Amino acid sequence: MKRPVQLLFFLAFILLIFHACVNLQEDRPSSESETISETVGDSARKTPKKAEPIEIVVEKALLYDQHTLGYTYPYKDTVRRFQWEKIIEGLRVVDSFQQMPSTWAVLQNRKNVNGEAPVARYTTRNAYNNLQDSFGIERYQNIPLYAPSDLKMPERYANDGTWIKILEMNDSTTTVRAHVVSIDEEWIIPKKYLRIISDTTRFHKVIFVDRTNQNICTLEKSGQKWLLRSLNPATTGAFNPPYAHPTPLGIFVIQEKKEKMIYLVDGTQRTGGFAPYASRFSNGGYIHGVPVNAPRTAMIEFSATLGTIPRSHMCVRNATSHAEFVYNWAPVNSSLVYVIE
Repeated sequence: MKRPVQLLFFLAFILLIFHACVNLQEDRPSSESETISETVGDSARKTPKKAEPIEIVVEKALLYDQHTLGYTYPYKDTVRRFQWEKIIEGLRVVDSFQQMPSTWAVLQNRKNVNGEAPVARYTTRNAYNNLQDSFGIERYQNIPLYAPSDLKMPERYANDGTWIKILEMNDSTTTVRAHVVSIDEEWIIPKKYLRIISDTTRFHKVIFVDRTNQNICTLEKSGQKWLLRSLNPATTGAFNPPYAHPTPLGIFVIQEKKEKMIYLVDGTQRTGGFAPYASRFSNGGYIHGVPVNAPRTAMIEFSATLGTIPRSHMCVRNATSHAEFVYNWAPVNSSLVYVIE
């Protein structure tokens, strides 16, 4: 009887050593390595949500290196960070939806240019006194989404600038069936709200904006890797009725650029100044540099409020040289802005 008992003790000892080694591997401290996927990629791959379980590798290869943040960094009495688990998952969404050639489109209705959206099935008045759907997306300058079973009344709205994949389009109809990538759902959408993007377009440049940590990073696909091009502080839109709106969550296409985006003094038609190197992605939301209030005309490189708390009017403020980098680096209609919480 002694030999079986000794064998059991021996096996238990081996298992104990094995678990200790596993725990040591899992608990090892991560560093700001050149290949980020070594520290965050594995955990993200275990729980894919909206995309196929494809491997994502991110390598640090900065093109813009001013005002650069660490992967984690102090803020007041806390620590802020770049949420690599969400960024990796977001890149997986972008990659998976581009595995097969597709016809892409961007939803457009800035200032209701394509017609005011019909009233959705469930709406309420928000703090801005505007109609919004049950998901908090306003009717004004946004796009109606219909269920295939009922084309008389939209179920909800989608933000101007939203990236979609066309699933079915017929010349004889006024609507398309499309996949709204950011919410991973299929909807019927009137054609008048679409700007079709060529099926040869590849979205190889993605800008991640983090509303929680007030930061921004840019990534570019090269071969099988995503190259990290910049890591910077940013200031997003504030919930501050009646004028300032939060930066919307979702996946958007950069639609237009203005070297100087003129803005008005709240509640008036008087010019308040300009925001330099502005790239518009949703409604009145731009990625831009530090605002220059009239009568000043000289640009301002940096503001102490960048990366602190939301205080913009839906826009994403950056150091002016970083906004210029984004302006020159990210082409219209083939670059994405991915806003996370």
